[in-house]
Amino acid sequence: MQRKAYGAFQQGDFDKAERFCSGILEHRPDDFDALHLLGLLNFERRHMVEALRFLAAALKSNPASSDAMSNLGLALHTAGHFDQAISHFRSALQLAPEHPEILYNLGNSCLKLRRFAEAASSFEAALASQPDHVGALVNRGNALLRLNEPVQALASYDAAHAAMPGHPQILTNRGHTLRRLDRPVDALVDFKAALAASPEFAEAHFEAAMAHLTLGDFDAGWSAYEWRWKTAALARQRRDLPAPLWLGHEPVDGKTILLHAEQGFGDTIQFIRYAPLLARRGANVICEVQAELQPLLSQLDGVSVITSGAPLPVVDLHCPLLSLPLAFKTEVDTIPASVPYLAAPTERPEHWQNRLPPGRPRAGFVWSGSSTHNNDANRSIPLARLASLFETPALQCISLQSEMRDADRDVLRDLPNLVHLGDDISDFTDTAAIIALLDVVVTVDTAVAHLAGALGKPVMILLPHAADFRWMRDRTDTPWYPTAKLIRQPAFGDWDSVIARLRDELHPAHAVTPPPKA
Repeated sequence: MQRKAYGAFQQGDFDKAERFCSGILEHRPDDFDALHLLGLLNFERRHMVEALRFLAAALKSNPASSDAMSNLGLALHTAGHFDQAISHFRSALQLAPEHPEILYNLGNSCLKLRRFAEAASSFEAALASQPDHVGALVNRGNALLRLNEPVQALASYDAAHAAMPGHPQILTNRGHTLRRLDRPVDALVDFKAALAASPEFAEAHFEAAMAHLTLGDFDAGWSAYEWRWKTAALARQRRDLPAPLWLGHEPVDGKTILLHAEQGFGDTIQFIRYAPLLARRGANVICEVQAELQPLLSQLDGVSVITSGAPLPVVDLHCPLLSLPLAFKTEVDTIPASVPYLAAPTERPEHWQNRLPPGRPRAGFVWSGSSTHNNDANRSIPLARLASLFETPALQCISLQSEMRDADRDVLRDLPNLVHLGDDISDFTDTAAIIALLDVVVTVDTAVAHLAGALGKPVMILLPHAADFRWMRDRTDTPWYPTAKLIRQPAFGDWDSVIARLRDELHPAHAVTPPPKA
């Protein structure tokens, strides 16, 4: 009966296999093979509660089984219990050292917990036992990319592609890495090959969109950017609204249209510029935005601004904010860039004026973004690396940093010329009020860069070598914000050159003269 049960399982007849196993357990309740097989078939059915129960019972029946220990780990991983999965995979490796599949599964659980160094080590060990393990090659690349080692990640993806040519996911991962290395033209070759193999592969379309936009090809880029809603990262954020999606094909005169934020604060600030343009076309425009931005954006002329989660009125049309460039058929030379299109409410600057030392030109600084951002390792700068900039007595330096990391807070204590206001900022209206009192803003690629640009304030944006697509390539300016100056890394990871250039820009000979006080 045991052989019949396995035969039915291998043929995919899980019901028949289950009946055979149940018959065995009626006579031998602790039969390891039957319990283990029931665990496996329930795992295949994605009945995870039953799978965990039977696999745990099988392991209790035979604690020396590396297969049962590993499969229980795999079921725990699938159920989202990654710490427990890691514990079981490590126990399985004590029973079967250097087993490539167990090492691979251990690495996958470490990836889920963002333990990237451990994950990379596990994949390396799996590959030492089985050099052509494609999954380990791919996920080693994924781990190395998260460790900010794109050159090594590319080599791992190259090896995976050699073992499995033409695989769309491998090609897309490799193309993404090429984008991270500021090679968007080469990346597009991989995305094109991925789409030749799988024309509906959303991730490849989305990655290609960002490569096109980086290169200034807005026609292809914004069109392909619509594939974002079918990617794993953004599909759950797609709004299911009864009103039809507006992408510029229908007239909006006399229509009520809902524009809704979809990604970060900076995205909302950047693309809210289109809302007044729709109002001028005769539309009744309602913008749904993040609560932190609603007070600031509510000043937009002819636009009603509500907080995300508030009851929605009946509307005729809707459009996500990052679909507006497509709807307006925006090209590089037609970006609506009239600034300022935002302003600080008049009552706020007076409150902050008393907090700022008088007499010297004022520069506001933001040196890091969210620590959970996928590209944080590239776009944020440790405060210690900027410390020498704050030594000049000719410039009053103001910290607008809201999320303060422990290491940066320790450095801040030894920087008396850097006045920290970030802890007292409650929302973007406060940030805008402070920026209004500054002569220049210096920031990495965060929402403050967009806010300063939207306020029409001179802003120096410090960018990694492979910057976000919106900043394009090989430019020191940006058509999105006429008052912005882009200072880019000349090579991957080279913040020293950026800081040296910034020091020259902030030298007293180049400092902006503050306007006379009223």
